[in-house]
Amino acid sequence: MLRLEHVSFAVNGKYILEDINLTIEDNRFTVITGPNGGGKSTLAKLIMGIEKPTSGKIYFNGEDITDLTIDERAKRKIGYAFQQPPRFKGMSVRNLLTLAHGRALDEEHCCSYLTDVGLCSKDYLDRDVDSSLSGGEVKRIEIASILARDVELSIFDEPEAALSPQRQLTLLIQIYRCAKEGAQFFIVTHSPILLGIPDADIYCFDNGSIHLCEYEETESYQVTEMFINNRQMLLDKLLTE
Repeated sequence: MLRLEHVSFAVNGKYILEDINLTIEDNRFTVITGPNGGGKSTLAKLIMGIEKPTSGKIYFNGEDITDLTIDERAKRKIGYAFQQPPRFKGMSVRNLLTLAHGRALDEEHCCSYLTDVGLCSKDYLDRDVDSSLSGGEVKRIEIASILARDVELSIFDEPEAALSPQRQLTLLIQIYRCAKEGAQFFIVTHSPILLGIPDADIYCFDNGSIHLCEYEETESYQVTEMFINNRQMLLDKLLTE
């Protein structure tokens, strides 16, 4: 279980997050959404230890992890996927998955993790995680490496970046399956696809605070629905202003 108690974060005296209280139970899929610059990614970084809170406490499985380093949190099976995944020249996909897993990983299991994120596994195992891969390929390989780590809490910061809608659906299915098996997910997203996963707890940011909301109340859903249902009218209005 993840619990945040009165967590605040300020930069040069300006509060980005203020008095955040949040509890994420086991076997839950938690989604954070809201306007750009509202503090969503900052909250994810605080949980991973990339940033430190100005005040408040963060607990994971009953332990106070507020002052733990990134490495110490990783050892407690917390994983983090960046908006822009790093590339590793000279590191093959096979070796990256084995390193993430922490022990020997046979080809069958490597292929399974890649298949789970929609990659044709044997085409990628011996390729380097470098600039020869597209942004979408690197993103999916990073997600596969998080799955290979067998973490208890997976933090994804806008995983839809560089993923097509079809790949987002593939990711949604895999996350849903893992959550049913006991994994926890904390996902920052604007994607109406990822927001729509069944039984998700959706939290919206509003001026540095956070509150539960329904899928239909999210800006991503409302804007998408409005555009689909009134596309021509909206385009005519927007393009003539």
